[in-house]
Amino acid sequence: MSKQLLHLVFGGELTHLESKEFKDTDALDIVGIFPGYDEAHRAWKAAAQRTVDNAHMRYFIVHLHRLLDPDEANDHDH
Repeated sequence: MSKQLLHLVFGGELTHLESKEFKDTDALDIVGIFPGYDEAHRAWKAAAQRTVDNAHMRYFIVHLHRLLDPDEANDHDH
């Protein structure tokens, strides 16, 4: 059984195309938490595709497992 590597997928509208500052944090879209990178990447891709017409909308994958266990942050996960 492989190790569980939790990933959060979320996004929102950015204030500027070059920034990572969100226009309205109350309107963030929390797509979900996924047990591995592959599942998270599929969810990220689907969410990004749904909002392709809005250039300021961005989605991100956060490696929760790295935050939960920083001593193991050097694993070979994406």
